[in-house]
Amino acid sequence: MGERADVIVVGAGLAGLVATAELVERGRKVLLLDQEGPQNLGGQAFWSFGGLFLVDSPHQRRVGIHDSYDLALSDWMATAGFDREREDYWPRKWAEAYVGFAAGEKYHWLADRGLKIFPVVGWAERGGYYADGPGNSVPRFHITWGTGPALVDMFASRVRAAATRGFVSFAHRHRVDKLVTTAGAVTGVRGTVLEPSDEPRGVQSSRTAVGEFEFSAQAVIVTSGGIGGNAELIRKNWPQRLGEPPAQMLSGVPAHVDGRMLQIAETAGASLVNRDRMWHYTEGITNFDPIWPHHGIRILPGPSSLWLDATGQRLPPPLFPGFDTLGTLAHITKTGHSYTWFVLNQRIIEKEFGLSGSEQNPDLTGRSVRKVMERVRPGAPSPVEAFKQQGVDFIVRHNVEDLVDAMNDLTGDALLDPVEIRRVIEARDRDVRNPFGKDMQIMAIRSARGYKPDKLSRVVAPHALLDPDAGPLIAVRLHLLTRKTLGGLETNLDSQVITPGGDPFPGLFAAGEVAGFGGGGVHGYRALEGSFLGGCIFSGRAAGRAAAAAVI
Repeated sequence: MGERADVIVVGAGLAGLVATAELVERGRKVLLLDQEGPQNLGGQAFWSFGGLFLVDSPHQRRVGIHDSYDLALSDWMATAGFDREREDYWPRKWAEAYVGFAAGEKYHWLADRGLKIFPVVGWAERGGYYADGPGNSVPRFHITWGTGPALVDMFASRVRAAATRGFVSFAHRHRVDKLVTTAGAVTGVRGTVLEPSDEPRGVQSSRTAVGEFEFSAQAVIVTSGGIGGNAELIRKNWPQRLGEPPAQMLSGVPAHVDGRMLQIAETAGASLVNRDRMWHYTEGITNFDPIWPHHGIRILPGPSSLWLDATGQRLPPPLFPGFDTLGTLAHITKTGHSYTWFVLNQRIIEKEFGLSGSEQNPDLTGRSVRKVMERVRPGAPSPVEAFKQQGVDFIVRHNVEDLVDAMNDLTGDALLDPVEIRRVIEARDRDVRNPFGKDMQIMAIRSARGYKPDKLSRVVAPHALLDPDAGPLIAVRLHLLTRKTLGGLETNLDSQVITPGGDPFPGLFAAGEVAGFGGGGVHGYRALEGSFLGGCIFSGRAAGRAAAAAVI
């Protein structure tokens, strides 16, 4: 087929929508392809909690948080741990640029496009090591009012409007199988037309082929996402430093997040770097009402739950809930078991359990102030209570012995000794009653309550787990949960894809997760959270602007 657009964008997730919006603002015509149907516009971002990493924002200043570019960049670099001379060259530059964006125009640029922020700033990835170690020194996690769907709509609405003006054409159910090159430059795409699918958003769709296609353009932007829905590719790229890949993992993303375009771009001549870096969560629970295969949900925990490995041993400091995702993952994989346990009580679950995802937060997603205020009433939030009542990973009992018996019955492993579990809990409770104490987790809880928003809405007052007035006791089996690709296609600051020789690949750009959110791995080994959606936005914006400038 002949040229139908100035630029082809492969992938209709958030990065693709941002790139397309930037292109049409500059008068370029865009062909937007995706292997899924129109009901999946926005990709993974639609399912997200809508968290955004912002630095020195009005919302931080309003609650007395003193943040700065220098502090945020110091935290970012310590968390990323860049240590590869060749593969981390562009990621370092992207990190500096992205933190500058987050500390500069990001909030106002998004606010001009309709962004509204929930007023409570969250404190994710607290670290817990030294001042110059990984983690956020201050709260920086800003929740989009309306969560992921609202963030997606800010750009999807612009793209749809551009389509009515003839600047955007959609090619849904078009799966790219090859990048077409001419004289060393990417000049188009070739692939397979898949049969129409009316499966609801996120549900695995058919891969039955009904035709073929080829489109040409002056530039191609790849925004196809990562590998989080492809268990085989995750295991293939699993880093040796984390031991053997887990035998079982839940999936935090739909099946269409398959990583196909990474290999396709590499085959065409792109540089693929840091493929062993990935971001998986350690607090996954089985979704009792799944949408995609092996669907898991992440608990967003406060710091008070007792975290035990599969044998009943406490995880070592500072691996407390919400402190260090990668450190916790590394510890768990070396235990020889792929699951752990939270042990808590009703008082903790009511205040400290949140669930990630737009569908698990109907109050925030629906932008209902009335429903948000229900969170301060007695009882767990309704989505959490639903999991407590129906989730296969939740156990509720009134004493330690019955709780541990049920935990052993659930796994079938019989690894937990009720006498030892009681000893661990009683030792912890003894330290709670001590005004001095030496338990690092209790110290961390008290420290967290020094941040007033956490004290009011997120972190329960220290108390004995065995306090009968705080019961019943609850155990939650936690699975490893796939989520993000941290490596990807190497790109310069214009989102131009780089070749293995270090030169720009003419005609080819990449943004979002497929590019490691910028440069082939802007996060390095670890993320500070709230930076994935922002990475899609920042790199998508760069790709759209640079591709628009490249069109003759």
